[in-house]
Amino acid sequence: MSEFIPFNFAVNLYNDASNEMLCQGYFSEVNGLELTMEPKIIAEGGRNWGEVQRVGPTKFSPIILKRGVTHHNDLWSWFDAVTQGNNYGYRLSGEIDVYGAEFDEEGERKVVMTWKLKGILPTKFKGPDLNSTSNQVAIEEVHLAVESLTLNRPSTNTPGQPAQEQVV
Repeated sequence: MSEFIPFNFAVNLYNDASNEMLCQGYFSEVNGLELTMEPKIIAEGGRNWGEVQRVGPTKFSPIILKRGVTHHNDLWSWFDAVTQGNNYGYRLSGEIDVYGAEFDEEGERKVVMTWKLKGILPTKFKGPDLNSTSNQVAIEEVHLAVESLTLNRPSTNTPGQPAQEQVV
């Protein structure tokens, strides 16, 4: 019988310049890891069968973190600082660790992949229903705009080799 684990995604946000961890939380749902590329269509003289299609700009969907928990109010503080104008446009970098069902030698859950994020800007913060019996700061939903995504997967080839990195 397997144990129910509610938080399968760890989110760490940090300042690129200082590499200081600024926000951290665990979430049960992450949506919006989606990219869309709209090709540029070029009409070529004398070409009557189809059009030439070139790679166009890539657009990133907002990443939505749902049903999260943290022991700090750092995500709210970051959102508040950005929206109050104190640090207008204060962007962070970060990563989303995706946990699998397996455990390592120390009994910790194994990370099966990591999404690396750059140029993160909070666009929406939705608080939870308040409950006086909880000792953690719960977060219902956080929306993040991102400028780039990179997918890191653990290497399955040779032990000791670095993780495979795919720029998305």
